[in-house]
Amino acid sequence: MHNKTIKLLTLLFLSLAGIFIIDQSIKSLFVDGFRYYTECIDLILVYNKGVAFSMFAFLDEWLKYIQLVLVFGVLGYIIYLKEVCYAIPAGFLLGGAFSNIYDRFIHGGVVDMVYWHCGFDFAVFNFADVMIDVAVVWILLLNFKPKLCKNEP
Repeated sequence: MHNKTIKLLTLLFLSLAGIFIIDQSIKSLFVDGFRYYTECIDLILVYNKGVAFSMFAFLDEWLKYIQLVLVFGVLGYIIYLKEVCYAIPAGFLLGGAFSNIYDRFIHGGVVDMVYWHCGFDFAVFNFADVMIDVAVVWILLLNFKPKLCKNEP
């Protein structure tokens, strides 16, 4: 295997595993009963049966399988690209996605816990959701600023 491919796969899977482990560790606290309430943010347990803002909840059991196909498609595409600069943000995205899909298999819905209600009510979300958002912005930045993605031999 080529050095560049080894570097890409190493960074991708280390970042993926790191996000997955951190997110599942946080979620286990809430599944085990942790709660915290403030004036602006409540840390509570909610099982989201859909995706963002509970969309597509009507797909029920099919949703996790559709998401698995999409996530494995992204993984395949990142490996096909062979661009090392995409490894860490793709790992963040895939780690968060796999963690949320894992929740669907284990808990029947995604474990969400951060509820913002200061000034306006926002959707309840989790660490994986934040990492997916960070990854999307990072990948978009790499696409719109190609100089940030150095070509490696």
